[in-house]
Amino acid sequence: CLTHPDRPPSPVNVTVTQLKANSATVSWDVPEGDVVIGYAILQQRQDGQMQRFIREVNTTNRACVLWDLAEDADYVIQVQSIGLYGESQASKRVHFRTLKETDRLPSNSSNQGDITMEGLDKDRQLQTGEIIIIVAVLLMWAAVIALFCRQYDIIKDNDSNNNKEKTKPSSEHSTPERPSGGLLRSKVSEEGTFAFPRVPVRGCAWSRLPAVHAVCGP
Repeated sequence: CLTHPDRPPSPVNVTVTQLKANSATVSWDVPEGDVVIGYAILQQRQDGQMQRFIREVNTTNRACVLWDLAEDADYVIQVQSIGLYGESQASKRVHFRTLKETDRLPSNSSNQGDITMEGLDKDRQLQTGEIIIIVAVLLMWAAVIALFCRQYDIIKDNDSNNNKEKTKPSSEHSTPERPSGGLLRSKVSEEGTFAFPRVPVRGCAWSRLPAVHAVCGP
């Protein structure tokens, strides 16, 4: 069967990724130098119970999400490029199988030429390792901060004790005051009058009378 020379070539590298129980993503490549304005996808269950034709123009997308798929079912798809003068021939048949609702990770990715591509859980293992490393680093930082706070409290307590010792009352270390005054310091008697100490003076005798006077002998 001859094709029009202006029709685009068939898409290449058709793959199915992001498999789930009810959806999947189809992607493909278009050879460079060809004008492509859209795409068409033929989707069919392998048991022949359902067939769907998807067509979209005025787009440069090279991927399409397939919705409303049956759970744990086998599908076959083919992709066509749409050019200015018609559609290309269909690509090679690609087989894939949807997941079960209980499946957490995709087991089948795509199959080009009826070859099933099995997905691996490397991404999940990588994420788990990264989480473990992050938790370990956080625990180390927490231990360092706790140790620093403890040392800071110890230093603060020592400084507080030193300050208390420096601020004790000076009376504990000072000597008692001594009374000042001479030997002739006046004293107040019980009656409220001043009394002077007796000082012997040669040739004179002091008497304590209301009027202070001296009696001197020859």
